[in-house]
Amino acid sequence: MRFGYASFIEERFPGLSTCVMDLEGVWADVDATGPVGRFTARALKRLQTETEGGFAEIQAWRRAYTKMGLKPTRYRCASEALLRRLRKSGALPALHPLIDLCNAASVAFAVPVAVFDMDRIQGDLCVRDAGGDESYLAFSGAAETPDPGEVIFADAGGHAHARRWAHRQSLRSAVSDRTTRALIVAEAQHAEATAQMQGLMDGLRDAIAEVSGIKAGGRLLDGSGDVFVSSIAGGDVGVG
Repeated sequence: MRFGYASFIEERFPGLSTCVMDLEGVWADVDATGPVGRFTARALKRLQTETEGGFAEIQAWRRAYTKMGLKPTRYRCASEALLRRLRKSGALPALHPLIDLCNAASVAFAVPVAVFDMDRIQGDLCVRDAGGDESYLAFSGAAETPDPGEVIFADAGGHAHARRWAHRQSLRSAVSDRTTRALIVAEAQHAEATAQMQGLMDGLRDAIAEVSGIKAGGRLLDGSGDVFVSSIAGGDVGVG
C-alpha cells in the first residue's frame, strides 16, 4: 500500500507535515492505560491555561478549513473535537487500545491522528479532491457521497475513508477487534510542525512498543510528491 497526497494539496497547503506509520499484529486485549494516561495528562495540563481554540495547531487547521470553504467551527478537525470533549468531560472514551493510543496522542500533540484497518482499504490511499462518485460509510451505517471537490482519503476502489479531510473517518476502515494490520496518519499545518510530528511519531512508537511489544514502521513525508510505501504484506480487502 502507498499513501500520499494529490499535488493540489501540497500546492495549496505548503505547511503540511505528515507522519505515517504502519504495524501488524494489532492487539485488542492489552492494557494501554499507562501511555494513554500520560498523553492525556499532557493535554489536560495545557488546557488549564487556554482552550483548544487558542492552540496554534488548531488555528492552523481552522485556517485550512476556511481555505476549503468550510466553516471551521462546524466542521472541526478531529484533534479539536477530541480536545473539546476532553476539556468538558476530563477524559476520552475507551474504544480499542490502538484507537485509544492514537486519540490520546492526538490531544497531547493537538493534531489529527487517523488510524485505519489496512485490510479494509482497497489498493493505495490518497488524500485528494472527491469526484462526486465515491462512497462513504458513516458510523451510523448510512451511505453517503462526498461533495465534488471535497478533500477526502480515497482508495483505489472509490471508497472515501475520511470526509472533509481530517474531520471524520469512515466505519468501513475503522479499527476493531478483528483488525490485524493498521495504518496511522498524523497531520499538522502550524509552524514547527515537522519537529512536532517527529516527536509524535517517536512517542507513539514507544507507546505501541510498551503495551504490545510491536515495533511500528513509519517516517515523515517531506512534500514534493513524497509517498509512504508500506512494507507490510497485503491481506484480503473487506467488501462489507
